[in-house]
Amino acid sequence: MKKSILKIIFFSIISSHIFISESLKAVIPYYYFPETKSLQKESLSIGKQAYQLLYFGQIKDSLNLAKLAIKINNTNETLWTILAETQIANKLYDDALVSLKNAQKINPKMGEIYFAKSTIYLKQSKIKKAKNSLLSGIKILPENFKAIFQLGNIYLMEKNYEKSIEEFDKAIKINKDYWQAINNKGLAYFELNKIDLSIISFKKAIYIEENAEPLLALASCLKNKDINKAIFFAKKALNKEPNYVDFDYRKEQLWGEKLQISTEKLFENPQLKKEILIAKTKIK
Repeated sequence: MKKSILKIIFFSIISSHIFISESLKAVIPYYYFPETKSLQKESLSIGKQAYQLLYFGQIKDSLNLAKLAIKINNTNETLWTILAETQIANKLYDDALVSLKNAQKINPKMGEIYFAKSTIYLKQSKIKKAKNSLLSGIKILPENFKAIFQLGNIYLMEKNYEKSIEEFDKAIKINKDYWQAINNKGLAYFELNKIDLSIISFKKAIYIEENAEPLLALASCLKNKDINKAIFFAKKALNKEPNYVDFDYRKEQLWGEKLQISTEKLFENPQLKKEILIAKTKIK
């Protein structure tokens, strides 16, 4: 908005002069015109509140506040990205892309914009566009290990396992404790029939974070090597996160065909019958 439009009028009758004649009384109010800097500061405060509401899961309220912030100040790229995040949370993906486009016009060198666009494209199953957006963002922010990890995930979706491992290694080089990238290296290795390398990756991931995903994946790797350990890890995984009992849930986590088949065979073991039944009653 231009400065003249940005100056929202707040009416405040602080004083008035009353002109009295025999037949007429007229009240002339005082008008307060806030400075542009004050409005911009207020808009950023509202944007921060919108982000906080989003963090606490109040997605509709956060969207309304983000819209208000933009109405006050539409020249700040951060406010547009906040609006986009609230729109994504409300599944308004096309609206979010428009918001990000506006942010990009203001600051084309803001890498986070490209990462956010990639997130939307992934939700819309537009894999090629998602990858291109990530590549553009990474050129601006080459040390963003989470974006590099996401690029590795896209190669995993495309079944380009060697390339996905390269990207995961880049992410791990930046953050050696990023267990998600270490775990997903294991997923890629399994599809390449490099089971021993998968085991190493899953064990490393578990050492950093004892998460259900590497626990169950490791169990699948061990089912033909050490069934007792496999059963132990599988029980632990299902107790931590029952959703991993579900084929489609594992698919969402980018488990490949070979690992899925191996896991289904593991679940046929009668020693896991009780845990599987309990997990199925808890899945969301």
